[in-house]
Amino acid sequence: MCVPLAFPPSHYMLIFAFPLRLIQLYCHLPTASSLLADPLRQQNQRFATMSSGFPLGIDKVFLSSCKEVSKTLSLGSPTVFANATLVSVSPTAYDFAKLSLDEDKEAIVSAVARLSVFYARAAYDFYGTPSGALCVYKNGDAWPVRTGPESQRIIREAHGVHGHPMQAAWCELGECVYTLLDDKGVRWTSIDPLAFAEAGKKTFSPLLFWIGVEPESLTYELANTAADAVTFLLTEAGFSGFEIGFRESVVTRSVAGPKMLSFDPFTDSVPEFRKPFTPALGLSIAPLKTPHFEGTGALYFHESKDSNRVLLLTCAHVVRPPLAHPHNTVLDRKTKRHPREQVIALGNSGYTNTLKSMTGTISDLDHSIRDWQYVSDRLGEPKEVKQWTIPDQRIIGEVLHVEPIDLNVAPHGFTSDWAIIELYNDKFDWDTFVGNKVYVGGNLSSLDYGKLMFPRPEDQADYKYPEDGLLQAFGIVQADEIHNPKHLDANGEDCLLVVKNGLTTGTTTGRVMGMESFTRVYDEYGIEGTSMEIAVLPYGSMNGPFSAPSDSGSIVVDRNGDILGMVTGGAGAAYRNDITYLTPYWWIEEEIKKHFPNSFLYEVIKKAAE
Repeated sequence: MCVPLAFPPSHYMLIFAFPLRLIQLYCHLPTASSLLADPLRQQNQRFATMSSGFPLGIDKVFLSSCKEVSKTLSLGSPTVFANATLVSVSPTAYDFAKLSLDEDKEAIVSAVARLSVFYARAAYDFYGTPSGALCVYKNGDAWPVRTGPESQRIIREAHGVHGHPMQAAWCELGECVYTLLDDKGVRWTSIDPLAFAEAGKKTFSPLLFWIGVEPESLTYELANTAADAVTFLLTEAGFSGFEIGFRESVVTRSVAGPKMLSFDPFTDSVPEFRKPFTPALGLSIAPLKTPHFEGTGALYFHESKDSNRVLLLTCAHVVRPPLAHPHNTVLDRKTKRHPREQVIALGNSGYTNTLKSMTGTISDLDHSIRDWQYVSDRLGEPKEVKQWTIPDQRIIGEVLHVEPIDLNVAPHGFTSDWAIIELYNDKFDWDTFVGNKVYVGGNLSSLDYGKLMFPRPEDQADYKYPEDGLLQAFGIVQADEIHNPKHLDANGEDCLLVVKNGLTTGTTTGRVMGMESFTRVYDEYGIEGTSMEIAVLPYGSMNGPFSAPSDSGSIVVDRNGDILGMVTGGAGAAYRNDITYLTPYWWIEEEIKKHFPNSFLYEVIKKAAE
């Protein structure tokens, strides 16, 4: 829900102008040199002016509005400045709070009561997953629980499974499993082969086929029958040491002005607020005509060596949302006869959330300014503001090619959901363009990123944080590395560690499942389609989901920058993703080459020596 901002008329243009320097304009902190002559006297004078005089004409009504916005941004902790960056006030950080909504609590309590009547461990087996997934039924040995009058549930996290004897045959066996579920009348939504561990520890469970079903569609009796049938099928195929677990889950497919700004997290005053207005990977985009359908740009391409056109990859359902384009047809605008379908940077919620985060931070700074004066050295002097208010001012290009959304595309069975945007050259400052670099800052400090992505002592020996927090994307993760990863997690288990930056969740880290998932989408008339997906789990139970709606189109890379795939959707209860689904990039590139045979990834950009 949008919060009305009660600004006086004289401040509408100020607040809705490009707000990167809004904090400076309000705070206008003293520079170090201005305090040298008589630091204590000048500092006290400046604080007195800030608390009573409101510099630059920003009055009490404006500040009160900022404070009202701040109240709605319930992070649960005060603004913190760390590592010379405003880490805790990233626009995306506030979006994490929105993933836990009070109105869902009543529904969750009701579902627990409904399922626990038949399966006593409904609220225990998968406790700790981002969506709070509830278990309809699980066969095999009971998982451990704490006992006693004041015992708490064990927090668990999902892990991928690598090197299992079934891995090589799973794609074929998976089709047999979902066909069997269909025959039994199970309204399944996803089949995810994984295992569980207590938070931060090694895996304790055997291979678990974690089967999502539509909410309130599966009875306890049918779950028992279906689990027995799947167990028999896989046992007859010569495999053992696995379990079947059902949970309720849905699969979702998320959905004139200045140039885009340059982005240098090291020298930019407040990079977390500048990031949404820059072309760094994770760019928030939306169709101009339907800006409430939002997504994320994936990768930049050159059309060919002989063309000066720069292209941007994203999901088809981002630039042509199915609700607005129900016929799901191909678009191939290689001539100018087809009407333009223009794309903007920052759709409705992306722009509003960024704005609210900035105004909320103004209020936070009003409270903490006395303790954090050193921020003045980073903020510097106020600079020119640029207008980004009107969607027409945020147009960055137009749709060039859209593939119809299709599931189970032969021969691999992946989801086809991609589109190409032609970027307008005059909307980008190509001299400062960073190319295909993923911003790994924001939600994570450089120290946290290193500990998560390089957890082993042998990894940390040669580890260097990406320059300015920008990880270059260049190579491609092949199928064999997905199945047999070269990384180890903190517990020494095989693990392919990955990172992405998306519109809703910002920078997040994850671990790739070693066996493919199957997803099922239904329409009101029956089955709409089944597809095979590469799946990513959150890395750790305390780090939140790997993705959320509107992260579609985000590119996912491993810790070295090799490109794994593009986010197309996810699965979880109450539309909170426990699992994120990708289409592998090695296959997307093959499909792009069919239409743009001479295209290639934008070249690696190296920062000029200063």
